[in-house]
This record gives sequence, structure tokens and C-alpha cells, in this order.
Amino acid sequence: MPSQRVAAPVPGPFSGPIPPPVLDPPLKLPRKAPVYADETPAQLVRRARKMHRVLTETYPDAHCELDFTNPLELLVATILSAQTTDVMVNKVTPTLFAKYPTAQAYAEADREELEAILKPTGFFRAKTNSVMKLGQALVDEYDGVVPGRLEELVKLPGTGRKTANVVLGNAFGVPGITVDTHFGRLVRRFGWTTEEDPVKVEHLIGALFPKKDWTMLSHRLIFHGRRRCHAKKPACGACPIAQWCPSYGAGPTDPVVAAKLVKVPA
Repeated sequence: MPSQRVAAPVPGPFSGPIPPPVLDPPLKLPRKAPVYADETPAQLVRRARKMHRVLTETYPDAHCELDFTNPLELLVATILSAQTTDVMVNKVTPTLFAKYPTAQAYAEADREELEAILKPTGFFRAKTNSVMKLGQALVDEYDGVVPGRLEELVKLPGTGRKTANVVLGNAFGVPGITVDTHFGRLVRRFGWTTEEDPVKVEHLIGALFPKKDWTMLSHRLIFHGRRRCHAKKPACGACPIAQWCPSYGAGPTDPVVAAKLVKVPA
């Protein structure tokens, strides 16, 4: 497929309404999605890395959107983020972190008081159990300190591979791929994999990119999933990587219509 000029990416951080893409000359996106059924492994790597380079330019401010100052805070915040938004978690954690600054504090917490703080995040009783058990496990096994190894993190209450990779990548600087719902949806839409199992997705996508890029790759795809490549109505006509995406056309392709779907974080 011949090279095509795409709309200039929207820089971050975002502020104000998203203007319609400026197309000069007018962008002529494909009427049908490009097909990569016969793509070789080497071609897939090149296409995936090209898409990532454009996403890097589009989201220069990509980062973990949970507020934290240390590994324990990030671990707890990530556990709380299940079935709710990062925005909601960030509303709760200032009070939570001030009242429970250590693993020991979580282990000794009054259940009713902790439940009251966590209630806005949903499933607060289960999350209270997880956080209290997490605090006790950290005290019993690691002197109250969050370990910095995947094998140890995944053994902690409420901590799976996704949570462990968030903590490793953002609190310890250890590269990791975070396969959340956005990441999994996007890599399948991009045709990078057809796998549904998060662990298989993690390993297959990791093989396409240098290890040093894994953490930021996760952030950029999650940013793209939250802002443009929505689950039900992706903003295809305002997507900077549309020309390499086999799912182009899943959402509106008109640039003006699509631009209205681009979400601006609060």
C-alpha cells in the first residue's frame, strides 16, 4: 500500500476540545481495512514498531495514571483499580494513604473504617480483604517491604501478573507489559496477535519489541485505548496509525465525526 500522510497527532497533556485533524493535502485513508493475513513475522515486527513510533509521538506524556509515591501505594492503588477507573481510585487514595502509610497499618486496619474509605471504588468488601491480607503478607514475609521480583509479587494477595507488571515497571523500573482490557483489545485490533489469554498476549507482544520499551508501550496503548480506540466506537478517522491498522473502519472514518469521539482526560 502506498505511503499516505496522516493527520498530525494531538499532543499531550490534553487541554480543551480536540480540534478536527488538519489535513493538508486531504488525507485519503483506505476505504477498506488493510489486510495483513499473509504478513511474515519480520513484517509484523516492522509494522508493530512503526505503529509504536507514531503512538510515541502522539502521546509524549503517556504515564501510569494512578497516583502514588512509593511501591506500596502503587500496589494498593492497582489492586483497587479493578472494576473501576483510575480517576475514582485517585479520589480515594489520598485519604487511604494518609491513614495507612505502611503494610503494618493495613494489616491492623479496622475493617469497617477501611471499607468506608474504599466503598466508592466498588467491590469494597473484597478489596478490603485483599488489602488487609496484603499488608499481613508483606509484614510476615518481607518485613513490610514490597518485593521487586515478579515471582514474589504474584504470590501476594490480590496481585496477579498484570498488577505485578504495573508495580515492576512504574515503581522499580523493571520493564513489563501490562495486559489490561485496553491493551488486549488494541493488540488484537492491530493484528499483532489473535490470542485472548493475557499471559500469552504478554509473551507474544513482548517478542515484537525490545524489552526496554515494554513499560512505555503499555502506557501508550492504554492511552490510545482510553482516548481514541474505544471498545464500541473507535475514532478511526482521527487515528494517527489508521493506515497500518487492519481494523480501520470499525468506527467512523470521517475525520470531523471521529474527532468528536476523542476523549480528553479530566
